[in-house]
Amino acid sequence: MSASRRSGTTDELGPDEPEGSGAAAGPDGSDLLAALLDGMDAALCAFDADGVVTHWNREAERILGWTAAEAVGRPGFAGWAVREADAGEVEGRLMSAMRSPGRQVHEFALLTKDGGRVLVRTQSAAVRGPDGRPAGVYCAFSEVHTQIDLERSIALSEALFDDASWGVVLVDADLRPAVVNAHAARSLGIGRTAALGRPLGELLAQGVEELESALTHVLAEGAPPAPAEIWVSVRTPEGERRRCWRCGFVRLASPLAEEPVPLGVGWLFVDVTETKQGEQAAALFRFRTNQLHRAARAAAECEDPAEAATVHLDFALAGFADHALIDRVAGGALADGAENGPVRLVRVAATPSGAPGPSLLGGQAGLPVRYAEGHPALQSVERTGSVRAGGGSVPAKEAREWARSRQWPADTVHALCAVLRSRGRTLGVVTFLRGAGRSQFERADVAYAEDVAARIAAALDLADAVGRR
Repeated sequence: MSASRRSGTTDELGPDEPEGSGAAAGPDGSDLLAALLDGMDAALCAFDADGVVTHWNREAERILGWTAAEAVGRPGFAGWAVREADAGEVEGRLMSAMRSPGRQVHEFALLTKDGGRVLVRTQSAAVRGPDGRPAGVYCAFSEVHTQIDLERSIALSEALFDDASWGVVLVDADLRPAVVNAHAARSLGIGRTAALGRPLGELLAQGVEELESALTHVLAEGAPPAPAEIWVSVRTPEGERRRCWRCGFVRLASPLAEEPVPLGVGWLFVDVTETKQGEQAAALFRFRTNQLHRAARAAAECEDPAEAATVHLDFALAGFADHALIDRVAGGALADGAENGPVRLVRVAATPSGAPGPSLLGGQAGLPVRYAEGHPALQSVERTGSVRAGGGSVPAKEAREWARSRQWPADTVHALCAVLRSRGRTLGVVTFLRGAGRSQFERADVAYAEDVAARIAAALDLADAVGRR
């Protein structure tokens, strides 16, 4: 039963009562009672045992327009606050509280001073005299739509925290969860009560700084105009999970204070990880396809087919790897099904290590690279397929030694070898290398590398044909 407080004058005297008598004034605390009634946010009125109005506060005046001077002393609501046709029923409902225990709740229409009708919900109860006998009735009432709005707000809050399919967290002014709904608790991998009062840094492994920055901004400036997508890492028994949450924020302020007092932030989020990963994969595919088209146009302008092979390599490298190598089979291509001895590879092209620039052709001396047995490049040739390799989570010194032993730049951590095939023959292998801080090669990377390898192989095969002529 909530309504906004408005200013006004409340006269608790009946029309025939002298100044200083009755419930409005006197040394018995009536002034305090009048002030308390006027200070309440609910509309209040009271009737004596005969149904005469004895009290009428400011909120009642605001809702119906009748002042206390006009209301107090009237015999019931008939003819002024209720239609004559309804007066008997309304009076019977209100005064029945004198003969009933507890509170009685009713809904009916009242008349405003300007002739309008207002549907109200009343709660009435008996007022006992010194002897314990009913001496009257007090009635608190509010507009029904106000009560319905309150009930809807409560129902919405309960639904959000019990049944919502997105996470809802109320964060206090210290940026600690005060209320967590079931969906949010599942997303955080923790119980609803276990998350309360804990720093966000204990709930999330990564993304805490960005989230706290957003919450601080909302506390200071208010809600942002659009949702924000935040990548976080959630701690789980199986390890950390990388997730993308689309977040909305609202600043919470106390409705009871004249000046807004921040209570915290309402944080709502939904997991969009799969959608974002799909968008990223689609964007990456478009970029790589565009790079292949650009490489094909640039390679078509090269007079030397071997140079065209390095053009394909340079275009493929952008955003894909840090270094790349092309090794040719020593002594010519390996035909499928033919008896071949141990495979040896000659370095014919490589990107500059530690410096930007185009790939450089080499291998004129025909000296094989000193690859140890089981080297990923040799495995790729022997299997006529792609091979991925990685240094694993080892100290930096061991990682450098792992890379050097394979004749790769010292900062290499991940490698992907794709075989060069053309017309049923194996020409060699192209190797893409990634350094520290880069992710390992995935299946989508393998497909791209094999596409690039096919184009490089075609260019090298053409170079062989030109050389033979």
